[in-house]
Amino acid sequence: MDLIETILSRRSIRNYTEQPVADEVIEDLLKAAMSAPSAHNQQPWQFIIIRDRNKLNEIPKFHPYAEMLKSAPLAILVCGDEKALSAPDYWTQDCAAATQNILLAAHALGLGAVWLGVYPGKSRVQELQKLFALPAHVTPFALVSVGYPAEKKSAANRYDPDRVHYDQW
Repeated sequence: MDLIETILSRRSIRNYTEQPVADEVIEDLLKAAMSAPSAHNQQPWQFIIIRDRNKLNEIPKFHPYAEMLKSAPLAILVCGDEKALSAPDYWTQDCAAATQNILLAAHALGLGAVWLGVYPGKSRVQELQKLFALPAHVTPFALVSVGYPAEKKSAANRYDPDRVHYDQW
């Protein structure tokens, strides 16, 4: 699958088979995440790979859109490490780029994934900090549910020329 096809055909997948995701595949997802651009090349991201069934089942108790984690073989918690940043106002953009790279890489590798928003939702941030014993300078940004898809979604054409402006509004 070429890059444009990957981008245009990626969809949020919330239903997964029971097939586990191999460590090598997880490493490929993380390599893609860490290849994202970041302000001042600060690379503020930290990642927690979640396979613990008890923790995956706990998250939907406080995250209202995380029910799919109950059947997902894993999730990746993308966190921003706010310690000693040269561009502290941009860590969220950096983590967003890393999260998008995970989604695209997952799709290209035949996996399904969905982005679950965490930051800036205070209660979600606090509950995840507590569940994973995060240090105070590490903020959970997004959660990505990952697995082999048990559903197939066709590509959606979201291009809207009415949202494009040239040289001025």
